[in-house]
Amino acid sequence: MESSATLLSSRETFIMKVLFPILWIGGFAGATVGLFLFPDSWHGAEGGAPGPEAKWTFLTITLVGALFIRWTCIRLKRVRMDQHALYVSNYAKEIVVPLANVAEVTENRWINIHPVTLVFHAETEFGSRIVFMPKVRWFAFWSSHPVVDDIRRAVARATGRGPGDGAA
Repeated sequence: MESSATLLSSRETFIMKVLFPILWIGGFAGATVGLFLFPDSWHGAEGGAPGPEAKWTFLTITLVGALFIRWTCIRLKRVRMDQHALYVSNYAKEIVVPLANVAEVTENRWINIHPVTLVFHAETEFGSRIVFMPKVRWFAFWSSHPVVDDIRRAVARATGRGPGDGAA
């Protein structure tokens, strides 16, 4: 698409969206299946087979972990921006979203990847909101990521509003 667009999302997005979930969920699911089907091939702290609660503990950890990874990692998108639009990709497809369609820009400072959420006025092929992981900033734990203000300013310019006039 647009080659002059600036990459806003982290280069590690692919790892967090695709590779990490496959490895973590696959590893825990494999171990859980192994505990259910081949309990004698596992050894507990005392050297014998683990207790029957181990397989249920692993199943619970696998399910809860998979849900958390789905919420934090799998939904991540790759985002680029130029002066007119956002270019949003799920690595299989890229869509163009005009900056005027951005209704709100927020971030979660409490999660270490600082996910940024973009809410749109109109539905897109990826829904009415997308989440991306901005570039990593070391030692900037609870401060707002600069990309949030960059997007807000770009939306304000594209819509002709001042930075504080709109919902973005």
